[in-house]
Amino acid sequence: MGPAPSSGIPASTNRAVLIAQMTDIHIGFAPREEPEELNLTRFRATLERLIHGPNRPDMLVLSGDITDHGDADSFATTVERLRDCPFPVLPMVGNHDSREGLLGAFPQIEPADGGFLHYVVDAGLGLRIICLDTLEDGRHGGAFCEVRAEWLAARLADAPEAPTLIFMHHPPVVAGIDWMDPAPDEPWIMRLHDVLIGQSQVQAIHCGHLHRPITTQFAGIPLSVTPSVAPLVAMDLSPIDPDSPDDRELITTEPPTYALHRWDGARLVTHYERVGDWQVLARFHAGLQPMIRGMFAERD
Repeated sequence: MGPAPSSGIPASTNRAVLIAQMTDIHIGFAPREEPEELNLTRFRATLERLIHGPNRPDMLVLSGDITDHGDADSFATTVERLRDCPFPVLPMVGNHDSREGLLGAFPQIEPADGGFLHYVVDAGLGLRIICLDTLEDGRHGGAFCEVRAEWLAARLADAPEAPTLIFMHHPPVVAGIDWMDPAPDEPWIMRLHDVLIGQSQVQAIHCGHLHRPITTQFAGIPLSVTPSVAPLVAMDLSPIDPDSPDDRELITTEPPTYALHRWDGARLVTHYERVGDWQVLARFHAGLQPMIRGMFAERD
C-alpha cells in the first residue's frame, strides 16, 4: 500500500494522469455478517477492479465515510485491504469517520491548523489536488469554518495559475434528495462560496456523501458527486415529511461505483464505472479491425 498524501506522482509526458475516487465505503456497518460484511465485499471488488483492470490509476482518493463508526477496528480492516495497493492512497475524513481513527490508520497525514485533516498533493502534469476536511463532530452535514476558509484561501493563493482539483466529502449544494440535503443558505456553504468565487484555476470539485451520481456547478465551478461503494441512496426527488413515514425507498443494492478522473495536462475528464459481473459483448479482434481503423482515420 502507498498512502502518501505528501508525495506527488511524477509528471508524464507520454500519458494522462488517472486519479481514482472511491467514496462512502462504510466499513463496519454490519461487521458480524458472515462470511464478510456486504460493504467490505463491495470495497474489495472495487479495489480489485482498480488494481487488476485496464485503467490502473496513479493514485486513489478515499473521499470520506471510509468507515461507518470511525472506530479503530474498521480503519484497520480498511488499511489491511489497501496493503497491496500499487499506487498512493489519499484518505479523507467524512461525517461517519473520526479524525482520531483516520490518523491512527494513516499516520503520515499532518494535521493543519485547528487539527483539520486537509492537505495538498502534486498529481503530476501540473495538476494540484486539494483534499478538504468538512467534518463537524456530531453533525451529519458539512462544515467549513473561518479557520478552514483561511487555509483554503492561502493554498489557492500559493499557486493561483496552477490547475487545481478539489475533493471534499460534503457537497455544498441542494441536490433534491430531501433527507440528505443541506439548507441552501447554511453559513458553511456561503463561506466556501466566498472563497471559491473567481478561482478560475479550480478545474472541478468532486464530492461524496450523497451516494448518487450528480453533476452541477458551485461558485461557477463544475461540481460532481461520485456514487458510493456502499449501497446507493434511492433516486427519489419528491419532498419528504420526517413526521410521516411513507414507505419510500431509501437505500438500494445498485452496484458499487467509482470515479476515474483523467487529466492530460490541459483538460479534466471524469468517467464513472459500476463494478459487477458484466458480460463482454465485443472484443478487439481481427474482424473488428477495419471498424477501429476507420475511427482513427476520421481523426485525420
